[in-house]
Amino acid sequence: MSLHAEIHSHPSAFDLLADEWTTLLRRSSTAVPFLTPAYQRAWWRHLGGGDLCLIAVRDGDELLGIIPWLMTQPPAVPTLRWIGCVEVSDYLDGVIVAGREMEVWETAIETLTGPSAPPWVRIDLCSIPDASPTLQILPALARRRGWSVETEVQDVCPTVFLPSTWEEYLASLDRKDRHELRRKLRRAGALEGLHWYIVGPEHDLEAEIEDFLTLMAASTRAKAEFLTSPMRAFFRELMHIAFAEGWLQLAFLEWNGRKLAAYLNFIYRNRVLVYNSGLDWRTDPGLGAGIVLSAFLIRHAIAEGREAYDFLRGREDYKYRLGGKDVPVHRVVIGRENEPPK
Repeated sequence: MSLHAEIHSHPSAFDLLADEWTTLLRRSSTAVPFLTPAYQRAWWRHLGGGDLCLIAVRDGDELLGIIPWLMTQPPAVPTLRWIGCVEVSDYLDGVIVAGREMEVWETAIETLTGPSAPPWVRIDLCSIPDASPTLQILPALARRRGWSVETEVQDVCPTVFLPSTWEEYLASLDRKDRHELRRKLRRAGALEGLHWYIVGPEHDLEAEIEDFLTLMAASTRAKAEFLTSPMRAFFRELMHIAFAEGWLQLAFLEWNGRKLAAYLNFIYRNRVLVYNSGLDWRTDPGLGAGIVLSAFLIRHAIAEGREAYDFLRGREDYKYRLGGKDVPVHRVVIGRENEPPK
């Protein structure tokens, strides 16, 4: 085999490989913002733990694949996981040139059994997209070596595959849901002082980010507890990254100067990815402000010719009332527990 791999264990690899990595992502089957070098670097800086194990596979000088892994530290079982797994990264995968996945994974697995490999016992991979070649290739290679393999549907990402018009979208909804959405939109349209906007260059991004985090924390006790200091720092950096890269959609619904609801979305490869939200229940004037803002954003996405409106992981009821259809994401666990660690 002409391919060769190198294992990067220092965080400088994110910067060292950034340009090649970005080009590689455009050529891969799973091109999502969670696999950009900037996202992965931000996650590692604020939320990472363990030892970096980033495998770069090349054909000569050409980068064909990056397997972005970390390994848990003792006393946990030595386990290789995706960088970014699991709380805040909805799709994760190897970053591999489409059509070269088998060669790249064969080389990566061969490297994991060589003298430079970390002393791993298990591979536990979350959030693999349903269409990813990894789901077929990696388990087959592991079984060939006699390793145990378990696969499961980890979660679903309810997704609306967008039609060309708003009326077609409304017609696709369940009758009861369509009636309720129209009722909410009529009420919103009659409410003086209500408007929505998407943050752009004319806004104060720092202030808008802080307003979003405030609304997010106000949504539920669970979200307030989720927003630890490291998580807030991660969100702040992520929004700055997405804004600079041109894939941030930070939207607010405002009534008489008070922000009622917000969505932190990403626009990537002509899809809208609904990453997180905020809602101040105390100031919502009985609108269902989160649903109203979602409807405005779906209508906006249709007008812009977007392919899909992806609510990302989770089975929350509102996603289905807005027309989401389940698209699974998968977990793959590989074990060699019977082999002694190197």
